[in-house]
Formats: sequence, C-alpha cells, structure tokens
Amino acid sequence: MRTDHEQAFDTFEKELHASPLLTDVIFKKSAGLPFVYLTPASQVDKRMIEDMLRLCAAKSMRGKRLTLEMSYVRKGQAYYVYRVRFLVPQRKMFCCGNLCDDCIRFTS
Repeated sequence: MRTDHEQAFDTFEKELHASPLLTDVIFKKSAGLPFVYLTPASQVDKRMIEDMLRLCAAKSMRGKRLTLEMSYVRKGQAYYVYRVRFLVPQRKMFCCGNLCDDCIRFTS
C-alpha cells in the first residue's frame, strides 16, 4: 500500500508530463532532496512555470493533508531547476504538560 506522500508525488509527476507549457521534465534526487528540471516551451517565462507547478501540486495534494515546499534553484540555458517537496504534517503523540491547544488529550 502506497502512502499519501507517494501517491501525491506520482500524480504531480504525471501532471507535469501532461502540461503543454513544458517540453521536458526530469526528476533527480541529490543528497536525498528531490529536484525537478523543467524545459519550457517557447514563450514561457518563470512566472508561468511557477504558477503551473503550484497548480499541478494542488491537484496532486487534493484530499490529502500535505503541504508544498517549492524553491527556485537556478536557470540553465534551456531549463529551470526547482526543489519541490511535499511535507507531511507532524502530530503530537504525547502530552508534554504545557497545556497546549493541540494537546493529544483533547483529540479522540
């Protein structure tokens, strides 16, 4: 059984490959961090690429408790590089005794 994180990343990859704004999409991991290399079609600028990345990420996160962390890394001659991660929210697993609003004692 695949996790929500794995399903979201697979959907994100499919959405990017289907985008008409891109001619090539390559995913690479370096030092354990995921990077995406995007080759834009003609007349596509950085703002359009970032909007498309957010839209594809939103489609892949729909119905899941994930958040997007996206950062621009660099631009090569023919491609843009972004670091894109889907973060899983952390939940408290014990009561620390500090009367927190999100204390595990108050959840069922």
